[in-house]
Amino acid sequence: MEDLNLDPYIRKVPDFPKKGILFYDITSLINNPRVFAWCIDKMVDLYKDTKIDAVAAIETRGFLFAAPYALRRNIPLILIRKKGKLPGKTLSKKYELEYNSAEIELQPDDVKAGQQVLLTDDLIATGGTLEAARDLLVEAGAQVPEIFGLVGLPFLGYEPKFGGTPVTTLINYSSE
Repeated sequence: MEDLNLDPYIRKVPDFPKKGILFYDITSLINNPRVFAWCIDKMVDLYKDTKIDAVAAIETRGFLFAAPYALRRNIPLILIRKKGKLPGKTLSKKYELEYNSAEIELQPDDVKAGQQVLLTDDLIATGGTLEAARDLLVEAGAQVPEIFGLVGLPFLGYEPKFGGTPVTTLINYSSE
C-alpha cells in the first residue's frame, strides 16, 4: 500500500485546550473521504497477519477509526468511555493526562477471556489514557498484543508506559 503524507490534513491549534498545549486536530482528515479511507485501509493492511479478535477504542475520536476497522475485519468493537457513560456493570480506572486527570470505564461483559484486542485511539501523547485502557482490558481478561494510534507524539515518552507492547502510528511528530 502506497504511503500518504497525513501532515497536511492535521491542523495544529496552539494553546488548546489550554495555554502551552498544541492540539493536533484530525477534523480535516476525517472530512476528506479519500484520506480517511486510506487510514482505515492502512489499519487493515498493518494488521492483516496479526491475530486480533476484537478492537477497543477510546472515546470519542478513537471510535472513528476502530468502528470501520472492526466492520472491515468482522470483529467486535469494545467501547472505552468516560466514567458514567456506560450502563450496567463496568470496570473503571483513574489516570493522569498531560493537563488534568480523568477516569475511563469499559463493560467487562464485552471482553472474552484470552481475547486478543487491538487497542486504538486517534492520538498518543503521554500515553496515560492508553495505559489505563490497556490495564482495564487486561483486568477484564483480554490480551493487548498491539496499540494503534493515528498520530504519535513519541517525544512525550509514551512507549515505556506500555511495557513493551508494540505501538504503531500513521504519523509521528518529534516536537510541538
